[in-house]
Amino acid sequence: MKDTFDLEENRLYNEIIRRGAKVVLIQLPEGLKTEASRLASIVEDAGALAIVSADPCYGACDLALSDAESFSADLIVHYGHTELIRSEKTAVVYFEARAKVDVRRVVDDALSLLEPWRTVGLVTTVQHISKLDETRQILNEAGKTVVIGDAGRMRYPGQITGCDYSNAQSIKNEVEVFLFLGGGRFHPLGLAISIMKPTIVADLYEGRAYSVDPEAQKIIKKRWVCISGAKEMGNFGVLIGLKPGQKDIETALKIKDLLVKDGKKVTLLALKEINNSVLLQFPQIEAFVNTACPRVSFDEFEKPVLTVKEALAVLGRLEWERLLSEGWF
Repeated sequence: MKDTFDLEENRLYNEIIRRGAKVVLIQLPEGLKTEASRLASIVEDAGALAIVSADPCYGACDLALSDAESFSADLIVHYGHTELIRSEKTAVVYFEARAKVDVRRVVDDALSLLEPWRTVGLVTTVQHISKLDETRQILNEAGKTVVIGDAGRMRYPGQITGCDYSNAQSIKNEVEVFLFLGGGRFHPLGLAISIMKPTIVADLYEGRAYSVDPEAQKIIKKRWVCISGAKEMGNFGVLIGLKPGQKDIETALKIKDLLVKDGKKVTLLALKEINNSVLLQFPQIEAFVNTACPRVSFDEFEKPVLTVKEALAVLGRLEWERLLSEGWF
């Protein structure tokens, strides 16, 4: 892992010294937790007490502010994401963990799948932002016209996150297909559902290219079933996320009001982790509306867990065709 990602060890050490930090909370995504002990040693070599958050970290929206406050930490070291929310109480330093991987072979492999299209939208996560120019050049050499979004709400052009595809949305009418540069299916599936265009993955870790379109279509069919089933239900729970970047009380109250006007019974539920076992503790509630991270709704649940847009579709305030056109996020 150390050889795959640039963890900026010297910068980490120097930030602790420069800030005179005494207690440092280290927050890592799942793929980097194997480096926790080594990074903690660097922090302690710099003269601070290191505490590693062992909880899951789903993104920059999941900043461990309350944990840091409970330990009187004067610095959070957050790996793998770019800034999303600002902290007034605890200083936060972001380390993007840029990947040190070769792209040419996999992008060359993707060209056969991109053959039917000429204009390509190019997106990636922050770990591979530095590889976009090289990838664009490879595609240009193959006769493709490449379009990259101008940053949208993101820090970098072409950057996407698990629930923010504003860069892709801004160019979707200019391109025929999207190429995701990175690893895994999570981000490209969100992309495919969000922009409703063919989506090819150049997977830098599996070393191959593939389409996620068949899987995306299955997810969309499941969401239709979820929406259809919820239309027949009368008892709803509206979920309010307690994580700093996911708390949206205003939207929760608006959805509650709309559901009540439609004759539904509604309970507001505040929680940090949204999962099936937690929701099953409320057997009287038949369906839920998730106002926290919209991607959570796509996990496996025994009861419908709707996104805000899907709840509007249940209430007849958003047509299915418009949802397909605008995307889920």
